[in-house]
Amino acid sequence: MMKEIFNEFEADLQNLKPKVREKAIEIAAALLTKNNYTRRDALKEGIRQAEEWFLDLEG
Repeated sequence: MMKEIFNEFEADLQNLKPKVREKAIEIAAALLTKNNYTRRDALKEGIRQAEEWFLDLEG
């Protein structure tokens, strides 16, 4: 369900690894509820944080 919020930005998500994509959407959705972000800005920040999260996971 969360993914539908960001359908128009599918191009921003398509090249991400599935785990990163899922985490980016989760983070972006949380940012939308807690902060004054546009959907595009929330997604950009979500992608940034998800990529950082994934790098930390990989060690």
